Amino acid sequence: MRARIFAEENRKWWTLASLSVALFMIMLDNTIVNVALPSIQRDLGITRSELEWTVTAYALTFAVLLLTGGKLGDLLGRRKIFMLGLAVFTLSSLWCGLSGGATELIAARSVQGAGAALMMPATLSIISATFAPAERGMAIGIWAGVSASALAIGPLLGGIITQHLSWNWIFYVNVPIGALGLATTTLTVPESRDTSHEQRLDLPGLLSSGIGMFALVYALIEANNYGWTSARILGLFAVAAIALVTFVLLELHQRLPMLDMTLFRSGTFLGANTVALLVTLAMFGIFFFFPIYLQTVHEPNWSPTQVGAALLPWTLMVVIFAPIAGKLSDRVGSRWLMAAGMTTVAICCTILSTVGLHSSFWHMFPGFVLGGVGMSFTMTPMSAAAMGAVPVAKAGVASGVLNTFRQIGAALGIAIFGAILADRATSALNSGASPPEAFMHGFTFGLRISALICLGAAATAALLVRRYRHHEAGQKPAELEAAA
Repeated sequence: MRARIFAEENRKWWTLASLSVALFMIMLDNTIVNVALPSIQRDLGITRSELEWTVTAYALTFAVLLLTGGKLGDLLGRRKIFMLGLAVFTLSSLWCGLSGGATELIAARSVQGAGAALMMPATLSIISATFAPAERGMAIGIWAGVSASALAIGPLLGGIITQHLSWNWIFYVNVPIGALGLATTTLTVPESRDTSHEQRLDLPGLLSSGIGMFALVYALIEANNYGWTSARILGLFAVAAIALVTFVLLELHQRLPMLDMTLFRSGTFLGANTVALLVTLAMFGIFFFFPIYLQTVHEPNWSPTQVGAALLPWTLMVVIFAPIAGKLSDRVGSRWLMAAGMTTVAICCTILSTVGLHSSFWHMFPGFVLGGVGMSFTMTPMSAAAMGAVPVAKAGVASGVLNTFRQIGAALGIAIFGAILADRATSALNSGASPPEAFMHGFTFGLRISALICLGAAATAALLVRRYRHHEAGQKPAELEAAA
C-alpha cells in the first residue's frame, strides 16, 4: 500500500514536469521571436505591419481557439487533445523555420497558434484534476512560474540563436523538444475528461468570436496604413463590434455554450480574467517593441544577444518569485498580491518610459527588475484565483477562458501599442523630428499608456477578487464566494 501511494505521489510530479516542458515551449514562442524580428525583416524583406502579424497571428489563433481546445479536452480526453496539439505545434514549428516569405511565415505561425490552443487548456486542467486542493496552489505556482519564465527567457535565447545561428533556428529547436514531450506525456500523464453532463462543440460561437477578433486586430494593425477614418478600417471595427456582440448573445442563450457565462457571476473569476487581459495587453507591446528599439533605434545599436542578456534580470526575478507567490496565494489569497503586483508593473512601465536614444543598461535595470517581480506576484495568484473559483469538472473550460483572455491581451497589446507608436511618430515627423526621435516619441508615450493600464488592473484586482477556496464539483462559483 505504501509503495503504491509513493508511486502515485511521484507520478503526479512527473505529470507536472511533462506538462511544464510542453508549456515552456508554448510560451517561449510568444517572445522568442521578438529579438529576431529585425533579422527576419531584413532576411525576408517584409514590412512593419507584416512583422507585427508574425507575432500577432500566433497570439490571435491561440486566443480564438483556446475555448474550443478546452472544450475538446473535456469532451474527448485532456491528454489526447494535449498530444494532438503538441504534434501540430511541433510540425508547424518546422514549417516556420523553412518559410521563405512573409505570407508563408504568417500562415505557419497561425497553425502553430492552433496547436498551442489545443495544448494550453489541457495543461492547467490536468493539474487541477491530478493534484489535491491543498497542493494545487503550489502546482499552479510552478505552472505559472514556468509560463512566465518562458516569456522572459525568450528574448535571451532568441538573441543567442539569431546572432550565432539564424532566425530559422528559433523554430527548429521546438522539434526535438516536441518529440520528447510526446514521449514523456505518453508515459506519465493520466487521462481525464468532464463526464458531468452532455458535451458538444459550439461552432457558431467559435465562428463569431473568430471573425470579431480578427477584424478588430486587423483594423488596429492596418489603421495607420489605410487611415483611421477610411471605409476599410471603420468597416472592420463595425464587423468586430457586431461579431463580438453576436458571440456574447449566442453564449447567453445556447443550451451548451462554448463560454459558460455563469462563471462570471463570481467576482473573483471575473476579476482574475480581467487582470489577465490587462497585464498582457500592457506588457506584450513592450516585449515586441523593446527589442526593435534597442537593435534599430538605440545609439549604438545593440546585438540580439545583448538585447536578450539585458532582459535577463526580468527572467531571474520571475524564476525566484513566481513559486513564492504561489505559496502565498494559498495562505493569504490572491487579491492584494495581484493588486501589489500590477502596481509594481506600472512603476516598471513608468521607469522604462524615460529611456532615450542613448540610455544605458543601468537606466533600464530597475524597470526590468520591477517588471519581473510584479509579473510574478500577478500571474501566479491570478491563475490560482481563476481556477479556485470554479469546480474541478469545469477546469478545462475555466483554463481556456483564462488563457483566452491572456492571448487576447497579447494580440491587442501589440496592435494597440503599434497603433499608438505609429500615430505619435507620424505627428512627430510632421513637426520636424528625425525618424529616431519620432520613434522614441511614440515609444515612450506607449509605455506611459501601459503604466495606466497596469494601474487599472491593480484597481480591478482590489475591487473584484475575493478570498476563495478550492471546492468540489457541484458547488456554484457564487455559492463559493458567499461561503468564503
